[in-house]
Amino acid sequence: MKNKELAVAALRRGTVIDHIPSHVLFKVVKLLGIEKLDKSVTIGNNLTSQRLGTKGIIKVADTFFPDEVINRIAILAPTAVVNIIEDYEVVKKEQVVVPDEIVDIVRCTNPKCISCNEPMKTRFTVVGRDPITLACRYCEHEFSGDGIELK
Repeated sequence: MKNKELAVAALRRGTVIDHIPSHVLFKVVKLLGIEKLDKSVTIGNNLTSQRLGTKGIIKVADTFFPDEVINRIAILAPTAVVNIIEDYEVVKKEQVVVPDEIVDIVRCTNPKCISCNEPMKTRFTVVGRDPITLACRYCEHEFSGDGIELK
């Protein structure tokens, strides 16, 4: 029998976001504002995953994000799973859900769009979920995948 060890240390209390595709892990960190937190944060990247090949994982101690914040990451990582931890046990496990509307998170890739040239919130309708495809509410420009840029 092989000696197995955890790739990432156990968390006593907090949030674990698992099954993040490795290529978007640091975009998810930025989207959630994790770099600004004063709590213990563990980030694992390029971990082995049967489902994804390689994955990223984020563990944040003593922090619980509201659903509307967590579901933002579905734009970049629709495969992500959120685990709520209490006393080293998973007490809640949920798949992220792509919201129907994305407000002020990503930028329109159409340089002629009014949202690129005026100080205003961007607004997008999710028109496809596999892959995630967004349509700008102002210019109707559609884009998906690697074309999605965070503000």
